[in-house]
Amino acid sequence: MQIDVILGLQWGDEGKGKIVDYLANDYDIVARFQGGPNAGHTLKFGGNKYVLHTVPSGIFRAGLINLIGNGVVLDPVIFQRELRSLEQSQVEFKSRLLVSRKAHLILPTHRWLDAASEAHKGKAKIGSTLKGIGPTYMDKTGRNGLRVGDVNQPGFRDLYEGLKTKHLELLKIYPAIDFDLAGEEKAWFESLDTLRSLQFVDSEYYIDDALRAGKRILAEGAQGSMLDIDFGTYPYVTSSNTITAGVCTGLGIAPQQVGRVIGITKAYCTRVGGGPFPTELDNETGEKLRQEGMEFGSTTGRPRRCGWIDLPQLRYTNILNGTTELCMTKIDVLNSFTEIAAATHYRYDGKDQQNLPYDLCQAEIEPVLQHFEGWQSSLEDIYSFDALPKQARAFLEALENYLGVPVKMVSTGPEREKLIIR
Repeated sequence: MQIDVILGLQWGDEGKGKIVDYLANDYDIVARFQGGPNAGHTLKFGGNKYVLHTVPSGIFRAGLINLIGNGVVLDPVIFQRELRSLEQSQVEFKSRLLVSRKAHLILPTHRWLDAASEAHKGKAKIGSTLKGIGPTYMDKTGRNGLRVGDVNQPGFRDLYEGLKTKHLELLKIYPAIDFDLAGEEKAWFESLDTLRSLQFVDSEYYIDDALRAGKRILAEGAQGSMLDIDFGTYPYVTSSNTITAGVCTGLGIAPQQVGRVIGITKAYCTRVGGGPFPTELDNETGEKLRQEGMEFGSTTGRPRRCGWIDLPQLRYTNILNGTTELCMTKIDVLNSFTEIAAATHYRYDGKDQQNLPYDLCQAEIEPVLQHFEGWQSSLEDIYSFDALPKQARAFLEALENYLGVPVKMVSTGPEREKLIIR
């Protein structure tokens, strides 16, 4: 057996949660492999809306095991809040939610450092969600971090105090900001009881045993490929590897164990926070995309920047991920547009190019657009590809031809059932 992967091909917010939830019935295990509570995976079914930050999106499928891998960073307070919300929704999770011992913990002082550092940057801020993600990954690579398995070690409190002392020293280099450390610590230590009530596993052995037993596993990514720490629009990126390679390090598997790679893209493009966005529409069209698509962050509530779909960017992330099939979400957002567009090239250095420049943050780029006729009709009751308006099919087929990857799923609304399988 191999592990299938689902991840975002843009700057995040592509609608991964809904697709994971839909596909989950075909799997025995859904495993998150990177990121932290900066993720916001939104699912809508039964007339209710759910937003998951750390828990894998397969949790609403009865009998399915959900694993939080070693590549994830976990804030016990946010995690506890998320689990209480599941309890209120009468979702049974204790027997089905596993946590890797090697996943790193977000401390209150990680969030303090994150907020102080971002405030200090002023206009140069990168748009952090202020969840402490970056400082936690810094401690991980700096070999100072605390891991989930440490909470059951006899010397855990001493380890905590040592790392906190280091953080307090670092905070002296930043201007003071308001932060109730005593209150945050109290909530943090209380939340550890909830964390300890779950089953901890060594994900590398657990996954290996599951594969040998013929179990079907879906690896779920967070954020998007253009936020990858190595290949994204650096420095306006997250702190983990959001691409397929992150599955190997975030769960403890070998590359040859990766099977299908399902890449999620919106029918247009969005971005939260700072950083380059070649096809951004800072005009009425961009605002219409924002309002029609309800483009406000599920984690932060911040309005998302909006623009046309960017094919050179998608070509780049397909190369990085080895994408085997595409899923397009939010095509229904374009229903009322008389004309839509897609960037096919970037114009820089005096010529049209398909490759992204080394430094997308500094390069002066003009997107070259191809325009398409809009369909100006609802997709409400359409459940097959052939039943789509011819203009929508032409748009999808043009993307397939450009990228060389088939579009296998088309989401026509936020609800679980509004998905065309091709």
